[in-house]
Amino acid sequence: MLRFTDSLTGQKTEFTPRDPGKASVYWCGPTVYDAPHLGHARSTLAFDVLVRYLKWSGYDVTSASNITDIDDKIINRAAAEGPPEPELAQRYEEVFVAEMDRLNILHPDHRPRATQYVDQMIAVISDLVSQDMAYATDSGVYYAVNNLDGYGALAKQDLEQLRENAGARVEVDSDKKDPLDFALWKAAKEGEPTWDSPWGPGRPGWHIECVAMALDLLGEDFDIHGGGDDLMFPHHENERAECLGCGRPFARTWVHNGMVQVGSEKMSKSLGNFQTLADLLDNWDPRALRLLVLQTHYRKTMEITETTLTTAAAALDRLDTFTRRMEAADLPDLPSDPTTVERFRTAMDDDLGTAGALAAIFDALRDANRAPDAEDHDSAAALTAAALELTTALGLELGDQARPNQGDRADIDALVAARSAAKETKDYDLADQIRKELTGLGIVLEDSTTGTTWHRS
Repeated sequence: MLRFTDSLTGQKTEFTPRDPGKASVYWCGPTVYDAPHLGHARSTLAFDVLVRYLKWSGYDVTSASNITDIDDKIINRAAAEGPPEPELAQRYEEVFVAEMDRLNILHPDHRPRATQYVDQMIAVISDLVSQDMAYATDSGVYYAVNNLDGYGALAKQDLEQLRENAGARVEVDSDKKDPLDFALWKAAKEGEPTWDSPWGPGRPGWHIECVAMALDLLGEDFDIHGGGDDLMFPHHENERAECLGCGRPFARTWVHNGMVQVGSEKMSKSLGNFQTLADLLDNWDPRALRLLVLQTHYRKTMEITETTLTTAAAALDRLDTFTRRMEAADLPDLPSDPTTVERFRTAMDDDLGTAGALAAIFDALRDANRAPDAEDHDSAAALTAAALELTTALGLELGDQARPNQGDRADIDALVAARSAAKETKDYDLADQIRKELTGLGIVLEDSTTGTTWHRS
C-alpha cells in the first residue's frame, strides 16, 4: 500500500488517485533569473524519484513542472544585466534544463511557461472577483483572505498567527484591506512587461500562475502537488486558497521536500555559502549527488559537505564495481530476486523510504558478490537483476547504462587503441596526451598484462 505524508493533514495517507491506475503530479519549477543551485537539485530529484517510483509501480503518470518566466526577480535581473526579460528567462531556463539533464532527471510531460497561460490566469482571477473572493484597486487585484474559511490550514496557523509571523514574506501595499491579502494581478509599471486584462494592463501575481497551469494541464482534483517546504507558505497556501475561493478542488495530496544545508547552515546566498549546481557537478559525478539525496528521506533537511559527497561517491563506486564484475561474469538470464524486490517496494511504499530501498539494494549486492564463489550462479543472477532493476527505478544508471552511447564507445575505443599503439612505439608523450584527453571525458583506464580496459569515473 503506497502512502505519502500529506502536508495538509500531517498524516501518512494511502495514495488513492483520482483515476484508477493513473497518477497526476505537479511540482513547482524554478523562477528562471539565475543559475540553478543545490536546492533546485534536491527538490527536482525528490520529485523525479516520486515519478519514477509511480511508473515502476505500474501507474500511468502525467507530470507537469512549470517555468516561472515572469516575476519581480526576472524583471530586476533584466534591468541590471540589460537583456529583455524573455531573453534572460530563456537563457536561464536552458541552463536549468541542461543541469537537470546532467542529473538524469526525467523531463516532465509538461513544462509550461507562465507567460503562455496569462489568459487562463485572467479567467481564474475573474472567477474570484465574481465570487467576492478578490477585489480590484489602483495597484492591482488582491485576494481577500478574510473571506475564506480555513486560510492557513497548510501552514498550520490561523490568520492572527500568520499576520504576526509573516514578516518579509507579506508584500506591503497600502491598497490592501488586510496585510495578508496577496496580489493576483499587478497593475502596469513603466518598463515592465504587461498584458491586457479587465482591470487594465498589468501582469499576473506569482501564486495564480501555478494554479492556472496545473488546472489546465492536470484538471481539477489532481493527485499530487509538491515542491520545497519553503513554498508551503505563502505560495502553496495561496494556491490552495485561490482554488477553494473558486469552489474548485485542487490537489488531493500535498508533498514537500526538505531543505539543503551546506555544512551546518541552510543554503543561502545571503549566508555566503551559495554554490551553483554546476560547481558541484563539474567536480563530482552527478550520480553521487543523486545517491546522496536518496540516502536522506525527502522530507528531512539534507546536508551536503565534502564528507557526505565522498561517502556517496564511495558507495557509488561499490555499485559500479559490482556491476562491472557481474557484467563480466557468465550469469544466466533470470528475473529479479523477489525477496529483494519486495523489501524495496515495502520501503518505498512507506512515504518513499529511499534509505530502506538502498539498504535492500546493497544487501543484494553483498549476497550477489558472494554467490559466484559458492558456485550459486542462479542466486547471483537473480540478485544482480534485482540490483540493476531497482537502481534504475531510482534513476541511478550503472554499468553499460552509465557509459556513453554506442557511438561514443566507438570513439573512446579508438582513443584507447591509439594510446596502446603509441605505447608500443614508445611515443609516451602521445600516450600521456591521450590518457589526459580520456580523463577529461570521465574515462578511467585500467592497464593489465592482457591489455587496457576502460570505464566511466
